[in-house]
Amino acid sequence: MPAGSTIFDRTLLRARQRRALRLGAETFLLDRVAAELAERLSAVLRQFDRAADVGTPTDAVCRALAGKVGSIEPVEIGNDEAIRIPDQSLNLAVSALALQFVNDLPGVLVQIRRALKPDGLFLAAMVGGESLIELRQSFAQAESEVDGGLSPRVAPFADLRDLGALLQRAGFALPVIDSERVAVRYGTVFKLMHDLRRMGAANALVERRRTPLRRATMLRMAEIYGERFSDPDGKLRATFEIVWLSGWAPDPSQQQPLKPGSARTRLADALNTTEIPAGEKPGPG
Repeated sequence: MPAGSTIFDRTLLRARQRRALRLGAETFLLDRVAAELAERLSAVLRQFDRAADVGTPTDAVCRALAGKVGSIEPVEIGNDEAIRIPDQSLNLAVSALALQFVNDLPGVLVQIRRALKPDGLFLAAMVGGESLIELRQSFAQAESEVDGGLSPRVAPFADLRDLGALLQRAGFALPVIDSERVAVRYGTVFKLMHDLRRMGAANALVERRRTPLRRATMLRMAEIYGERFSDPDGKLRATFEIVWLSGWAPDPSQQQPLKPGSARTRLADALNTTEIPAGEKPGPG
């Protein structure tokens, strides 16, 4: 999110997360991400002596990495979005499904990078911009028809194309971004919304509408959702996009990109083709 903008009410977010624990937290998505994070980390041929789990709302990541790193400590992201970790004190920083709820993502990424020792690794998963697209579209159409206008109902998650640039701006080397989509099926849209509350992911937008949602709007939203996003068996689809980010704290030992013009082998030779000077057209055959 742009630095300086306040999109999420983080005090309310924490209250929603505490309520989720009281209701009996729904953790299927977070548990899946924690297992995937551990699998991705196992592919890195490196021993990590000291790690921090930044902001993950449960201990799922700490449990998944137990025995795989020397030590791992959960670290909260404060309401002021400060991460209180000494500079260059970590080999590894991880985070699962937390960073999508910070207002100043570039600032948080800079803090994480500073906490890493040279050649330390940052690996995180966050909710991406295609998440809950079915719910967003259904709410938008229903509110337009019933209320004559729109209100923020689902958080504006970060776009995949922007995150690589944010990692570079934060000073990470060798940034990598990829994503996966998880499709979950529900009997009703109300069961989906119940799960979102139990995930602590209910609406915590600063610009949220304070008045209760009208019953007619809710019923029309459910009707639209069923018409547009149901499978042949009547089950409703809900999409969660998980975006994976990784980057390294810079270190002279890391592979560096070649300077322009310094390549020793021409691309045409590597591809076993004939180079055509600019302005010329290829001949027949």
